Order: sequence, then structure tokens, then C-alpha cells
Amino acid sequence: MNYFRGCLIVSFAAVWAATTLFAGTALAQSAAEGTSAKSEQWIHVRVENKQDHGETVRVNVPVEMAEKVLPAINKDRLHDGKVRIDSAHLNDVDLRAILDAVRSSKDGEYVTVESRENNVRVAKKGGYLYVHVTDRGDWEKGASKDAASAGKAASHESKVEVKVPMKVVDALLSAGKDELDLVAALRVLSAHGDTDLVTVNDDENIVRVWVDSKNASD
Repeated sequence: MNYFRGCLIVSFAAVWAATTLFAGTALAQSAAEGTSAKSEQWIHVRVENKQDHGETVRVNVPVEMAEKVLPAINKDRLHDGKVRIDSAHLNDVDLRAILDAVRSSKDGEYVTVESRENNVRVAKKGGYLYVHVTDRGDWEKGASKDAASAGKAASHESKVEVKVPMKVVDALLSAGKDELDLVAALRVLSAHGDTDLVTVNDDENIVRVWVDSKNASD
């Protein structure tokens, strides 16, 4: 399953880094931004906590502002608008070669895996790369217990759905072998139009990341 998780890491990390690493700076500056005559794209992140009295966090960032803020942040793996990939965490998977192969191939469902621990689907359609993963990490542990416990453990699953335009993938990979170019990806994304990027649903939170022309999230 390391192969599939590597694909998921690239898709998810790129979007998540572009929206969260600069969130504090972006929110501080957004109050000072005047209204713009032209329509611009916004990145939205909404995190809903499922616990009792859980809070909902919304982050709304203009893509144009993100392009300016990101290069000014140099911390840990993020520098000059690029994020470095730790190949050790990807188990020596050549993600660039994999994505190049997908990009140059026809539309289709490339990977479908169904197991007790995970369901994985990797597909390309209409210029988008899709990665859907359902992780049932506690299944085997629960299966060794009584039926009630097993049922409870089986319900603890995480679902991740990633939908990334292939042109954005190209822009991400334009930086170099071990880096993702977030600024280049944002420029392409801003010209692409409205689209959902990431949805995560687990025991604790529901996370959604998307892009549209609204300056506030739902």
C-alpha cells in the first residue's frame, strides 16, 4: 500500500500546504484588502469537528494573495514558494515517473484495490487526476475481538478524496526532483475555475478544500 499512499501524499500535501502554512499571514492581511473590480479565485478550507460542541474552522484566502505570501515564508520544508519532499517518507517511490506515465496515458481507471484494510482508486478522467482512499486501520485489531468490538473498530475509517487538474500536477512538478512548486500550481489553479480539491472524513473531522470565486465559504 506504500505506492498508493505515496500518490496520495503528493496530491494532498500540495493542496494542504498551499492553504494552511500561510493561513495566519493571509488572514491578517485579508482585512486590509480592498474590493477588487475583477473576479478572483479564492482557496477555501473548512474543518468541522465531529465531537460534542465541536468547532468549525473556515479559512478563505485569495489565490492572488497566496501567490505573493508564499515566497515570503521560509520555514522547515517550505522555501521560496516551494516545498521539499522527503523521499524517505515515500518509500523510494518515483512519484514523478508515476505521474508522467498517468499524464501521457489515456483516461481510465488505473488502480482499484479492495482489501480488509484499504480501498484505493486511482483514475484519470477529463483532465483530472482522482485519488480515493478508504483506510480501515483498526479492522484487523477489531476482527480478533468479539463481534460488537469488531463492528465498532470497523466503523473507525478515514476517507480521502482528491481531485487535482493534471495541469496543476504539471505545475507542481516543475520545480525539481525533490520539490513541489506551490506558487506555479496556484497560478494554474487560479485560471482553471471552480473545483473541489480535497475531502477528508474521519472519526474526528470533516475537511474540505476547494476553489471558487466567492470570498466566503459555506
